[in-house]
Amino acid sequence: MKTREQLIEFIQKQKTAFVGSVDEEGFPNMKAMFTPRRIEGDCFYFSTNTSSMRTRQFIKNPKASIYFYNRGRFKYEGIMLTGTMEVLQDDGIKREIWCTGDTMYYRQGVTDPDYCVLKFTAIKGRYYSALKSESFNMDDLK
Repeated sequence: MKTREQLIEFIQKQKTAFVGSVDEEGFPNMKAMFTPRRIEGDCFYFSTNTSSMRTRQFIKNPKASIYFYNRGRFKYEGIMLTGTMEVLQDDGIKREIWCTGDTMYYRQGVTDPDYCVLKFTAIKGRYYSALKSESFNMDDLK
């Protein structure tokens, strides 16, 4: 994998994040979401609905993955990160990642009980580019 800085830069350029959870029967579930609102170290913060199926799955089983890709004209590049997902309801973090247009999804604003934050903490990953894949641990990135 490239450096941590290059990994973050690549992720920030993408328009969609694919978020994977595990359902009650142990099957993987995948969902397209907006990209992370904030990235700090190995942590990625997403906004979502408290009432969503995905949120319920993460409460029961925090194992998760996130995937980002760029399909260029001549080059496909993708990064999958695996780790854990926490459901945060703390007003402080909710305010920190709130965006003005969010009232479209959360009518009551930042205090809407159906608004929560997903905090993904990456442990390891896999990088694909130029017909080659490479696994890495987040602790090993420079």
